Amino acid sequence: MNRVAITGIGALTPLGNTFKESWQGLLDGRGGIDIYNDILETPYLSGRLKDYDPLKFMSFKEVQRLDPFARYALSAAHMAVDDASLNSKLDNHTAVIIGSSRGGIMSMERSSKNDSKRPSPYLMPATTISVAASYIAQTFKLTSHCLGISNACSSGANAVGEAYRLIKHGYASSVICGGADAPICRVCLMGYKSSHVMSMTKPSKPFDSYRDGFILSEGACVMMLEELEQAQSRGARIYAEIIGYVNSTDGFDPVKPDINAQAKSMKTALMSCGLATHDIDLINAHAASTKIGDQTEASAINQVFGAVRVTANKSATGHMLAASGAFEIASSASSIKYSLIPPTINIKNIDPKCDINVILRRISTPVKTAISNSFGFGGLNAVIVLTNEV
Repeated sequence: MNRVAITGIGALTPLGNTFKESWQGLLDGRGGIDIYNDILETPYLSGRLKDYDPLKFMSFKEVQRLDPFARYALSAAHMAVDDASLNSKLDNHTAVIIGSSRGGIMSMERSSKNDSKRPSPYLMPATTISVAASYIAQTFKLTSHCLGISNACSSGANAVGEAYRLIKHGYASSVICGGADAPICRVCLMGYKSSHVMSMTKPSKPFDSYRDGFILSEGACVMMLEELEQAQSRGARIYAEIIGYVNSTDGFDPVKPDINAQAKSMKTALMSCGLATHDIDLINAHAASTKIGDQTEASAINQVFGAVRVTANKSATGHMLAASGAFEIASSASSIKYSLIPPTINIKNIDPKCDINVILRRISTPVKTAISNSFGFGGLNAVIVLTNEV
C-alpha cells in the first residue's frame, strides 16, 4: 500500500482568494459573512467571494461558458498545482476528482429566467457535476482517472477520500482533488430556508445555545495529493499525510442524522489506520450550526472521544457545501503543519447538549493527528484522518 501526502492547496473562500489568506483569516478569528438584499425580498446573510478575478486563471470565453462553481474549482486547481510546484510535472498518472453538491445550479436558474431566449448550447455540459473535474483535466491535458462526485455536503471530503484511495492502491501517483459550489441563488436560498436549516439573520455559531442554522456560502478548495515517496524524492513541501478515510451512510433518514452512525464512522476511520481515540489531538467538526446537526455530532464525538479539542471552520466561512469539506481537511493539515488551531468564532454560550471542548481562541500547540468530519443530507458521512509526516 502506498502512503499519501498533501503537497499543494488552493482555495477561494469568503475569507480570501487564496488558501493562505483564508487560513490566516481562520487564525485571526475573522468572519467572512456579510448581509445582502439582492436576491430575496428581505435582507439575509451569506458568504461570498470578494474581488475574485477569474481572468487570472482562464480566458474570457471560458468565463462565459463555465458555471461559477466550475470557475472556482479550476482557479483553485491552478493554485494547488502551483503550490505543489508541479506546473510542468503533471503526467498521465495524475487523476482528477472534484465534488460538488449543487453543480451548475446558478446557470440553470439564470437560463430558466430567460424564457424568450434559446438556452446556450453550453448550458448542459457546463452545468453537470462532472464538468469541474473534466475541465481541470482538459486544462492540464490529463487523460487518466477523472470523476465528479455529488454526495451532498460531504462531496468535497469524499473527493479527497477517494483520491487518497486511488493513490493508496496504486491507481494513480497524484490526484487533483477537492470541492466547489456556487449556490448563492434564489432556488437554493429559498429551498434551504424552507427546510429550516439556514439562518437568515444570525451569524454561524456552531454548538451555541442560540444557533439557528447555517449561513449559505460559496467557494472552492482543491488539493494536490501525491504518493509520499514521490513527493519526498522531489523535495516537496508536505502539509500532512492522509492515513484514513471512511465513507458511510446512516441508512436512517433523508435529513435527520444518526448519532450512532456518526460515532461508528469515526471509530471505523480510527480502526482503518490502527489508531486509538487518545491518539487524536484535534477534530475539525462538520458543525454547520443547525440545531439537530450540531447536537448529534457533539454527542457522537462525546461517545467516541470525550474531551478532545474541537474546532469549527464554518463559524468563519459559513457553509460552502462541497468546498467546506475539502477546506476543513486543508485546514486540519495546516494545523498539523504549523502547530496552530484556529478558533471557533461567534460562540457566547455553549449549548449544554453540546458539551464538548470547543476551541474559542487560537492555540499554538503541536497537532500530530487530526480528524475532519463532513456530514451530508441523506445520512452521508465522510471522515478523514491526517497525521504529520513520519
